[in-house]
Amino acid sequence: MPQTICALATPPGEGGIAVVRVSGPDTYPIVGKVFFPDRTGKSIEAAKGYTALLGHYYLRGVKMDETIALFFRAPHSYTGEDVIELSVHGGTAMADGLLEALYLAGAHPAGPGEFTRRALENGRMSLTQAEAVMEVISADGRQGAALARSALDGSLAKTISGIQAALRTLSAHITAWVDYPEEDVPELSEGELTLTLTEQLNALDKLIDSYGAGAVLRHGVDCVLLGRPNVGKSTLLNLLAGFDRSIVTPIAGTTRDVVEQAVMLGDTGIRLNLFDTAGVRESGADAAEDEGIRRSWAKLEEAGLVLAVFDLGEELNGEDMEIARRCQGRPALAILNKEDLAGEGEKIQEASAALAPYFKAVLALSAKDPASLMPLCNAVAELLGTAKLDPNAAALCNARQLAAARDARDAIRQALDSQRDGFGLDAAAVCLDDAQRALARLTGEDITESTLDEVFSTFCVGK
Repeated sequence: MPQTICALATPPGEGGIAVVRVSGPDTYPIVGKVFFPDRTGKSIEAAKGYTALLGHYYLRGVKMDETIALFFRAPHSYTGEDVIELSVHGGTAMADGLLEALYLAGAHPAGPGEFTRRALENGRMSLTQAEAVMEVISADGRQGAALARSALDGSLAKTISGIQAALRTLSAHITAWVDYPEEDVPELSEGELTLTLTEQLNALDKLIDSYGAGAVLRHGVDCVLLGRPNVGKSTLLNLLAGFDRSIVTPIAGTTRDVVEQAVMLGDTGIRLNLFDTAGVRESGADAAEDEGIRRSWAKLEEAGLVLAVFDLGEELNGEDMEIARRCQGRPALAILNKEDLAGEGEKIQEASAALAPYFKAVLALSAKDPASLMPLCNAVAELLGTAKLDPNAAALCNARQLAAARDARDAIRQALDSQRDGFGLDAAAVCLDDAQRALARLTGEDITESTLDEVFSTFCVGK
């Protein structure tokens, strides 16, 4: 029989309330030893699910804090077990005292993610829904939270279930035709097989292709501002941040180290972890600037998004083109800054043409003008793929799910290749089995205990 566990379900420290969650077979007897209702005649054992009682908790016989108890009866609770949530005044003292009282009464400290793991084991949610719990908790923006919420509501599980059902039907038909020829099972036509496999392949491709954009919405992206000295990188950072985060002067080389700032990018739902780097050139004025330049190039290698800034007030030079070459093949946007100094549009066109081969997109703007923020936001959302992402659609939540989806997709491709190359249905059946095993890993139907331990080790203790 599982132990009865408890943990703080709200962040530690000062706050309006602190909530301690208790779950397990002995929840009601254990809480009954420490919590006593204020109203005469009310008891813990008789409390019905989805009700509340006001009272106090006691520690070693001493009356402590006013407490509200919320009751949930198995199986209609988060974990599928008997659950009671106890709310006391926020702050360390009262919450720690309540936990101590529950430990003395027989409860055990919960491990990371143990409440959600029990919900999975008791059939209250699938593994993909369980993983979505932490995605909801850690999401930085509304769109990222909506994407995680969609997975928690079961959209990913439903999509994968549909793919699994189609593959099982194909496998059953092939097996029956191959193994029981005397039963006069109709042969599966090549056209029908190809159509069904292609449909499932496209469904997996859609999930896999949207993974990067979904991860950006949920967790943000590291963005480096790169460019020669005095091209306006710090001014651009201040525009994105909405306040003067970086020092801006006419003196080239003012920024000598990496300046960090996290910002929400307009209404895109994207959190940018901005890194304003030292201006890059062949050689700095001193050792300090040289080290800043080295760090700038290092940040380029790590970044998930590069905003390379160029000065329209000057002609592009060799240092500019070296920056452009290093950005090639990366998720990089060329910013032609100081648009107000460009004069005729011909200069913008020439600079755009020179830089276009190295960047996903080129945008002219003035970092001093607040009106430049919206087109910049739109360009970034388009580049990262979030502009067309439906936050309510099914989405893969993590690298584990992504790897399993890729394995399933590769197996389906092999099944299609086997038919194109003239191999029999037996070859396709083997590939279909591989695809179904990969999908079973994704959903948790065929997952090892060690993998489960790894999944839930990333959870906070109270969830």
